[in-house]
Amino acid sequence: MSSAKLRAFLAVARHGSFSAGARASGLSQPTLTMQVQALERQHNVELFHRRGRRIELSDVGRQLLPIAQRIALLELEAHNLMRDSGRLDSGQLKVGAVGPFHVIEMVDSYLQQHPNIDVSIRVGNSAQVLSDLENYVTDIAVLAGRQDDPALCAVRYARHAIILFAHHEHPLANRGSVRLDELEGQRLLQREPGSTTRLVLEQALNAAQVKPRIAMEIDSREALREAVVRGLGLGVVSEAEFIADPKIRTIRIDGEELFTETYLYCLAERRSSRLISSFFDAALS
Repeated sequence: MSSAKLRAFLAVARHGSFSAGARASGLSQPTLTMQVQALERQHNVELFHRRGRRIELSDVGRQLLPIAQRIALLELEAHNLMRDSGRLDSGQLKVGAVGPFHVIEMVDSYLQQHPNIDVSIRVGNSAQVLSDLENYVTDIAVLAGRQDDPALCAVRYARHAIILFAHHEHPLANRGSVRLDELEGQRLLQREPGSTTRLVLEQALNAAQVKPRIAMEIDSREALREAVVRGLGLGVVSEAEFIADPKIRTIRIDGEELFTETYLYCLAERRSSRLISSFFDAALS
């Protein structure tokens, strides 16, 4: 089984069609198609189901995909090792994150030490960032909360309190701090399911048997902040992610501190990669 055939299969699987895969890999479509077909004939399997212009992975293709991804990454790491002769003189590093907080300072620290590395940042929600890491779309992930998965290597980066924030004319705006039970019946704006901040507050409210009135569910920090500025309800945010505004006030939560933790992740099998280790070292130094 040649590396070229596996790369052809991977290009089609990643981009969803032979034409898109050919464009991405810099090959002609007939050449790419021929390589995939040769791989199928060589092992007497069908890797894709063709339905007109649409294709989808067969069962064998789905099983082969993560193996092919790992092989491609190992080839890239071997190439980088040989090319750079032990120096991080060039290369690409893809980082996934749930927002700009922390990841920008991490990348800044990294590029000060390794200015010739091309770093890209892919932002999404927690589920998407984790999926990208597990599927080799990214090399490193910056996430709130600890994932107990032996396939992942996680190192804590920071810990921050969860706070409320409100329009400056809100009845609680000038309190400075409130008890959880004072949120009973209050209009609360919350993030989408999967948000770590939402999960931590929900668990605390349930434990205290407090039921705020959920005014709206919002799937971005920016939109949540705008809703609070317009007086639509109370917002909840990690203290590190709060952006001050003359129209809003922060409110701390009394009692046992509610907090989120930011972790730096990579696949456990890739922790010894020179490129990934260099990022961990720079971010955590």
